[in-house]
Amino acid sequence: MAHSLDPLMRPQSVAVIGASDEPARIGGRPVYSMLAGKYQGRLYPVNPSRDTVQGLKAYASIKDVPETVDSAVISVPASVAIDVIRECAEAGVKSAVVFTSGFAEIGDAGLDGQAEIARIVQQSGMRIVGPNCLGVFTLDIGWFGTFANTLASLKVPSGPIGIVTQSGAYGGHLFTISQNRGVGTNHWVTTGNEVDVDVAEVIEYYAQVDSIRVIVAYAEGVRSAERMCRALDMARRAEKPVIFMKVGTTEAGARAAASHTASLAGADAVYDGLFRQYGAYRAETTEEMADIAYACQFGRYPKGNKIGLQTISGGVGVQLADASTKRGFEVTPLPEATQRKILDLIPFAGVNNPVDFTGQVLNERRFLEDSMRYVIDEGGYDSQILYMASLPVSQFTGQLSLEVFTALREEYPEELMIMSMIATPEGRKKYEDLGYPCFEDHSLAVRAMAGLRYFGEVFERGQPDAAPALPKDALPAPSVAVSEHEAKRIIASTGIPVAREALADSAEACVAAWKTFVGPVVMKIASPDLPHKTEIGGVLLNIDDEQSIRDGHATLIERASTAKPDAQIDGVIVAEMIKGGVETVMGVVRDPVFGPVVMFGIGGVFVEVLKDVSFRVAPFGVDEAHRMIDQIRGRAMLDGVRGAPPSDIAALADALSRLSVFAAANAESIESIDVNPFIVLPKGAAAVDALIVPAGRD
Repeated sequence: MAHSLDPLMRPQSVAVIGASDEPARIGGRPVYSMLAGKYQGRLYPVNPSRDTVQGLKAYASIKDVPETVDSAVISVPASVAIDVIRECAEAGVKSAVVFTSGFAEIGDAGLDGQAEIARIVQQSGMRIVGPNCLGVFTLDIGWFGTFANTLASLKVPSGPIGIVTQSGAYGGHLFTISQNRGVGTNHWVTTGNEVDVDVAEVIEYYAQVDSIRVIVAYAEGVRSAERMCRALDMARRAEKPVIFMKVGTTEAGARAAASHTASLAGADAVYDGLFRQYGAYRAETTEEMADIAYACQFGRYPKGNKIGLQTISGGVGVQLADASTKRGFEVTPLPEATQRKILDLIPFAGVNNPVDFTGQVLNERRFLEDSMRYVIDEGGYDSQILYMASLPVSQFTGQLSLEVFTALREEYPEELMIMSMIATPEGRKKYEDLGYPCFEDHSLAVRAMAGLRYFGEVFERGQPDAAPALPKDALPAPSVAVSEHEAKRIIASTGIPVAREALADSAEACVAAWKTFVGPVVMKIASPDLPHKTEIGGVLLNIDDEQSIRDGHATLIERASTAKPDAQIDGVIVAEMIKGGVETVMGVVRDPVFGPVVMFGIGGVFVEVLKDVSFRVAPFGVDEAHRMIDQIRGRAMLDGVRGAPPSDIAALADALSRLSVFAAANAESIESIDVNPFIVLPKGAAAVDALIVPAGRD
């Protein structure tokens, strides 16, 4: 077996420990499901109190089973679970699914028991899912290591979707909803307390299985940042969409997540940045997860952003145009020559985009077929949404519609077309079999197409640029608090541009520094003990004569001494006064899961109020920095507003990438970094202020 999870995902032999003769009981359900699902391997019930279980020979213990099994399903009370797990390890069992609860999810009382399970895993190499999980299944071999009532929910044959969730009950819910939506799932894993196997490792496994083309994941927290990043990167390299729901987005939700699976929820904005960075699609609802997975299983992704909209209803056409525009599509008009062709065919049609071919298509097949062919051939669109109302299933037009769309698919086998129709599941399946994703609600069709476009962009751009190397003479992060001047000296050593300045230890030195500049200067107190200088009046602007420079020095020293008499005063900074440009903010925070994470936003006094910022896990290249910049709502400010020239975004992206490299290289030494403002000019950029907080300090 090529992967350590193969015995868990495709076991050739299974023991159910705690097997019950009653199919309704938790220990009876896996046996019942595997018998009903025609499990292709060898099944051994283990129950010391019975000779047979559901018609199969029963064994007193795992040691009595006549072969070393690939996987054991453990359904026993917590009081004996650890002994049973240890016996499995001693018997050479390769993997185990542990239903038993009463471990870390109940708090301190269960931590020791879970730690003992972890020790067994480490010593034996046996792979464990759980404890406190709903289990695992693989439909195409009839493997049901779960007590979920999977067979009752099964409506769609096994397909290209792999599902993994931390929560067992939610995993069952998601499977049922996705089945109702027409999502063909084969592999399903719920990881529970994740004493060993976690969501990230299952994603990594799915990324390597050829039969899985789409991955759906749910998590309340992430235990290994390195493994999650590696897993998402592997899926991206394999061009397999990952549709991810990460919960715990609010303070209350984060507390609930921690108590539910003993997981650390982390900062929600960091997860949002992580998913964007690695090309995973973040879903907000179960419906959205199912819809995007459903659309992805058809395997077609747009190469660009131009969308063609065709409809039998003018009103729906307007709604499609609005929804598409809001989701960032380019709803570009048809070429005028194409518009004339359609009007010659259907005189009362709407021919801009959307194309409203009206009810006239009910009279003659070629009206519908030729109109669609014109749009596909000449519109230059990357994708199409077609609203057909109930035309595909009407007793009058159903056959006509099916013939038209069969012919279109034969002529355009790779064209990405989503249909919106009102139809029964049986009627819809005819079009799905032709390769048309089908949605009843046209607004959901647009959302699904946006999801496909997202993955199309991710796959089209390929692997991200490598992060730049840190300069050989770059200074290390400080181990103690330093003043702004020293912080900027460290930042500058990484290649990030900073404003010109001098540190002066007297009024005379301030005057001498001022004379080296042309025009007014900024004067600031330099002290590692006064990081928030503006709060004490420690910054003076537009100083441009000798007496004001001397007075400014005295004022700053006095204010600093009054605010904090024992503060270490390094001197007074005299800096060039940078005019124009756009104030931005760059920063680093040390996330408890992902380590150093870089933040970017438009600067100014409202940055904390508006929260218009983006995050990425360090380190990253310049291309990812550009995507980080493009993400924020205030991005247009950098293009120049009210006659202002555009900003040097290349310089900004380079600085963000360099900051990420510095942060990653000093991950254990940094608690946070603030470079605010970082002024982006029409040519170049400069850090005007900087604060580095060493690890271990607030």
